[in-house]
Amino acid sequence: MAEENQVIDCHTTEAWEEKLHKGNENKKLLVVDFTAWSYGPCQLMAPILAELAKKNPKVTFLKVDVDELKTVSEKWGVDAVPTFLFLKEGKVVDKVVGAKKDELRTKVEKHDAAASRVDDTSRTGATAKATATACNSATATATATATSTAAAATPTATA
Repeated sequence: MAEENQVIDCHTTEAWEEKLHKGNENKKLLVVDFTAWSYGPCQLMAPILAELAKKNPKVTFLKVDVDELKTVSEKWGVDAVPTFLFLKEGKVVDKVVGAKKDELRTKVEKHDAAASRVDDTSRTGATAKATATACNSATATATATATSTAAAATPTATA
């Protein structure tokens, strides 16, 4: 996928809405960098975000310029840059305000690890459910076969 392992710039409200909807649909963690290209601390954080995107393919990284998409940043309550919002299913689950490289790295790792645990649990649960269904099906088939075999073997009384 072309967008995996990179930071995706959202230059229009439509592009932002599309990425947000897609992230909600896939139940992926979104890390959104609300930035201003002309502000030094935002420029310092750009390579850090790119590095995190490469290392965390299960996370979608988005970039929104607050001057370009003022309505989006206002809607999400962003009043300082850089602000990094961690979104899961359309809700803010964490936040980093300022050029705090270590805090950003730590929180991305924390949420990525949590998402991986949930994914593993979901897969394990689905496997267990499929196994149980298969076992129940096999039991039902064996019971039906035994019942019909027993019925065929029982002599019928004639008057």
